[in-house]
Amino acid sequence: MVDLSTFDPNSAGNPNNNIFGLPFSEDDARLVLLPVPWEVTVSFGSGTARSAEQIMRASLQVDLFDPDIPDGWKQGFYLKEADRKILLKSDYLRKEAELYIDYISKGDAVENNQFMCKTLKEVNEGGYFLNHWVYQQTKYLLDKNKIVGLLGGDHSTPLGFMKAVGEKHGDFGILQIDAHCDLREAYEGFVYSHASIMYNALKEIPQLQKLVQVGIRDYSEGEHEFILQNSSRIRTYFEREIRERRFEGETFKKISEEIIDQLPDQVYISFDIDGLDPKLCPNTGTPVPGGFQTEEVYYIFKQIIKAGKKIVGFDLSEVSTSENGWDANVGARVLFKLCNLIVQSNPVENV
Repeated sequence: MVDLSTFDPNSAGNPNNNIFGLPFSEDDARLVLLPVPWEVTVSFGSGTARSAEQIMRASLQVDLFDPDIPDGWKQGFYLKEADRKILLKSDYLRKEAELYIDYISKGDAVENNQFMCKTLKEVNEGGYFLNHWVYQQTKYLLDKNKIVGLLGGDHSTPLGFMKAVGEKHGDFGILQIDAHCDLREAYEGFVYSHASIMYNALKEIPQLQKLVQVGIRDYSEGEHEFILQNSSRIRTYFEREIRERRFEGETFKKISEEIIDQLPDQVYISFDIDGLDPKLCPNTGTPVPGGFQTEEVYYIFKQIIKAGKKIVGFDLSEVSTSENGWDANVGARVLFKLCNLIVQSNPVENV
């Protein structure tokens, strides 16, 4: 155990310590955060692969007092160092993917170009590699009885973690906060595209009972059809639906409770930062007008615990780097709330 008697939570964050300026090691921390510096298939803006470093710096400005969970941080949060080999592999494959995306955007047939066929194969092999790496990393931590969170990277990154969660905890549901459905099959030819994460999760994780999507406001006709055809496993709360219900007098409390009622007893939170109003995350990969305020999302999350359900893991993805660090500032604060909520949801006596 870490001796916190000399640690002042009211002082400035110490850059020699770990995330949020906390003096915990990986062994001492109850919650370990895995950064995944990967953004190979992003189809618009980039920068998410290097977000962990900027979030780390921004986290030193986050006050440790959370009125909802005042002492959550005392259980220990620790951010692992980003793996440089993963980042370099992402950088290389990202350049390949950009050439490929530019090629297909002009309507040219991939099968007529040997180089593009090779590029597509390499990118897809990279996706398989990344999923297995994430699975191994998170399974190791879960087997040590750590609480685990994942920090992307783009939204393709948590699939291996979701698989490890299913193996560790059994049946669970995903609460997805997002502007997009991410239900496309092999978007742009990339099997493990950021736009295919939830399609792949539903297909590859037998323990995933229910996917509940909230705040969706940009999606394809094909995705809409897929939702209708899989209504037993998917419930999507489109932003349009939520706003219209509120315009007509329903309370956000009632809607939030209904959202949580759709989920099984064990819940994994998948938070794409573009689910928020883009003024809060203007540099995210694919910003969309509309979106939530942070307190609205936190309120939904708190309903999970209020309903007696358990948060078994989370990912925070698509936080991008920016010159002024604004996105990382918001990302760090969202991350702190997620850390506090998950330790509150997993009382020490139940570990």
